[in-house]
Amino acid sequence: MIKPDGVQRGLVGQVLLRLEKKGLKINGLKLIKVTEEMAGSHYQEHQGRGFYAGLISYITSAPVVVMVVEGKNAVQEVRKINGATNPLDALPGTIRGDFAQDIGRNVVHGSDSVESAQREIDIYFEPREIQDYNFLPEQWLYE
Repeated sequence: MIKPDGVQRGLVGQVLLRLEKKGLKINGLKLIKVTEEMAGSHYQEHQGRGFYAGLISYITSAPVVVMVVEGKNAVQEVRKINGATNPLDALPGTIRGDFAQDIGRNVVHGSDSVESAQREIDIYFEPREIQDYNFLPEQWLYE
């Protein structure tokens, strides 16, 4: 997900470029306004924490780009490309290391596991919105 700050700052192209340059395949992509219901489902593990209300307010404040990314070790690769959650800990060359200034406005979200990814995909996408296609770079990336 490219969060509201990433969309508002015009970083959508930069994020997509980094994912595609790594050889990851985009199977679904759309610009949406997250509802409170979607946000509550997405961030259910944070309910009851002090930052929860602010997180929900932020993620529903402006459009986001949600996507389905596929590839070998896609979850781990996206997390590496994103960088550490706290931009102060994010290495240069990562999205957060290069573009984020604040942990609360850290440009992107990446699922922490395959299970979380599937749960989050189900929140934002209908099955018909996810495309399966031959991605030509795969033949040059993997044996």
